[in-house]
Amino acid sequence: MYSERLTGEESLGQDFEALSVSKRLVRSVSQKLKKKYKGGGEEEDDTRGVSLRCLTLYGRGGGCKVGADTSDGFGDPSGRRRSSSGEEGKGYKMMCGTEETGVDCFSYGVKERFWRKNNRKDFELEESVRNSRMHIFLPDDILEMCLVRLPMTSLMTARLVCKKWRYLTTTPRFLQMRREGSHQNPWLFLFGAVKDGYCSGEIHALDVCQGQWHRINSDILKGRFMFSIASIQDDIYVVGGCSSLTNFGRVDRSSYKTHKGLLVFSPLTKSWRKVASMKYARSMPILGFSEVSSDFLLNQNRQDRRCYRSRIGGVSDVYEDPHRLSLRRQYRNVIDENEASLLPNRKSYKFLKQKSDQSSTKGCRRFVLIAVGGLGSWDEPLDSAEIYDSISNKWTEIQKMPVDFGIVCSGVVCNGMFYVYSETDKLAGYDIERGYWIGIQTTPFPSRVHEYHPKLVSCNGRLFMLSVSWCEGDGQIGRRNKAVRKLWELDLMYLMWTEVSVHPDAPMDWSAAFVGDRNLIFGVEMFKIFGQVLDFLTVCDVSDLGANWRHISRNHVTHELDASSCMTKSLAVLHL
Repeated sequence: MYSERLTGEESLGQDFEALSVSKRLVRSVSQKLKKKYKGGGEEEDDTRGVSLRCLTLYGRGGGCKVGADTSDGFGDPSGRRRSSSGEEGKGYKMMCGTEETGVDCFSYGVKERFWRKNNRKDFELEESVRNSRMHIFLPDDILEMCLVRLPMTSLMTARLVCKKWRYLTTTPRFLQMRREGSHQNPWLFLFGAVKDGYCSGEIHALDVCQGQWHRINSDILKGRFMFSIASIQDDIYVVGGCSSLTNFGRVDRSSYKTHKGLLVFSPLTKSWRKVASMKYARSMPILGFSEVSSDFLLNQNRQDRRCYRSRIGGVSDVYEDPHRLSLRRQYRNVIDENEASLLPNRKSYKFLKQKSDQSSTKGCRRFVLIAVGGLGSWDEPLDSAEIYDSISNKWTEIQKMPVDFGIVCSGVVCNGMFYVYSETDKLAGYDIERGYWIGIQTTPFPSRVHEYHPKLVSCNGRLFMLSVSWCEGDGQIGRRNKAVRKLWELDLMYLMWTEVSVHPDAPMDWSAAFVGDRNLIFGVEMFKIFGQVLDFLTVCDVSDLGANWRHISRNHVTHELDASSCMTKSLAVLHL
């Protein structure tokens, strides 16, 4: 009896010994696989929240084989044994010690996919935390220095990153840094697009350096046409215009309303704002912009309204007031003098108010905007003129144009003088600081085609004009002379016109738009031919001796515009 019990205990001990050897083998194999596929210990994987203590042993049938035959996979046929779970291990319970439960039943392929997925997530999380910490400790001035060097298109994209970047790139400090820096490129803005007979209000912007067009939607301009624009610093001013009363949005001159409002568009922030309205409603007024000193007074412009001066060698008889001896003129002067003497306090109050406004806006660049001529509410030509002060945000009526000057067709500011050209080929200048008009007589201007109005352009203190004239005939009968667009420069000292260059394109556009910027002259021509509307954008560098023209864009805008856009278009240039 005792011997039978002894033999039973010996057999049970042998089974335990065999079982322990099996567990040691399992642990060794698991550690080898962990080192092969993970490269680290269990502690690192537990920190990632994924347990890799799976018995990653593959048999021939695949899947997790706990207690399966492992000798085939490792080349040890002698160590083959069968699992005792079906025979000797039935009803087996642990009798001493604690049972090892650290074996997870996952196959190798599943474990590898879990590890890679969680490892990628942890890497992205660590990188985001690292970037957030870098962003937290990066000062705002360093961010501004980085963002201010971005191109305009990249800057607009950077504003979408977060609210902080959007705030930093729209502050007055940032805009001032970008304005004064050397990281700006010229941009052309084309207004007055008409689609399917409606004024869409779209603005087409061209990055000249990259040659890319961008479209900006502006609901505030929908339905408005025949307005004028002027680029001032970083903004574009939209002055006057018309809108149809019966067919809103359409270019309809049968029943329309003429506006006297002034809108300001900021491309850097894509925002609109309204400023003071003009005293007279105008469509297509002639605009001029000039920076003035901080002590500039608009009260000087109200004095001596009808006193016309003449330039050296000018035509004083032409610009003399024909009503200088009329009773109406004398009576009006007496009334003005009485009003000035009866209201001294009001005048001093205006001066003090303007002075206080200047002190409150110290550090801001002051400018004035002049609007001359245009068409009134009844489609009549206007000879009145107004000037807008950016500090006081008010329009002030200034001296009217000379009586026999004619209809103003073009104007530009050059060296503190607002030059205007009339359809009758007369030139006059308004002295902004002194506040009066000057008649200017130049050398006889070459004959031009009167259907094409001349365009005045200013570049770095030089005054240019573009006009269309006929070339010399070749002497053959029945051959019409060729019309060309020429660029002329006026010598401001000797008042002589000199031909500079010839535009390469034929003058197909009756109302081509040209604008000057530093040493460059940009032009846009739009016309309809063979049922299609074409557009050509050209540029001329006047600093070169040849002053040659070159094309910067062709037929990128007008493929979806109407022919009415040829008459309603306006062009402005900004450095952004």
